[in-house]
Amino acid sequence: MKPIGRDEIAKARQVFATHEPRDLFYRVATELVELAIAGKVSLSLAEAIAVLLQTWNHTFYRFRQFDNQHFMDLERRIEKHYASLIAFRERRIETLTDTDATAVLTLFHDFETLLGPVGASKCLHLLAPYFFPLWDQSIAKAYGVPLGRTGTNAKRYWDFMWRIREQVSALGSSLGDDANPLKAIDEYNYCKYTKKWM
Repeated sequence: MKPIGRDEIAKARQVFATHEPRDLFYRVATELVELAIAGKVSLSLAEAIAVLLQTWNHTFYRFRQFDNQHFMDLERRIEKHYASLIAFRERRIETLTDTDATAVLTLFHDFETLLGPVGASKCLHLLAPYFFPLWDQSIAKAYGVPLGRTGTNAKRYWDFMWRIREQVSALGSSLGDDANPLKAIDEYNYCKYTKKWM
């Protein structure tokens, strides 16, 4: 896949802002997760993440309940992997190395069995927004890692992370220090491959 240019990212950002009002929920969930980690809000991390899952991953919940048991299962996974998640939260995808494979594959598989492959990427991204990229079925296919059945996608996600790492490296610092390249690339991917707005 050819590198995404800065102009393409800028165009996608405009298209995304015009057509996707649900970005509000991403911004809210991102801030809530940060506050929950800092202990500055009464919400749990699972509740903060649910803000995004219920809006950006609503298709997954069409035939599944987002009930107290689901919250408890999500909380357990977060508690189980909390140290790894916080360590990844301090990193950027550019620091991804082969030594991260076991931790990433374990994390993704554990969250995927509860949230599905798309929900797992969203959850991990919220917990470590500069390290874990977002994907969906159309984006995964476009990057040459089409999704399989739930529980079989950890290796595909690992391969996808490397592809996104290459995209981020190609962009360099052209987005500025404050911009999250993973979110910018996801907006481009979503506009181009998911919605075909570009």
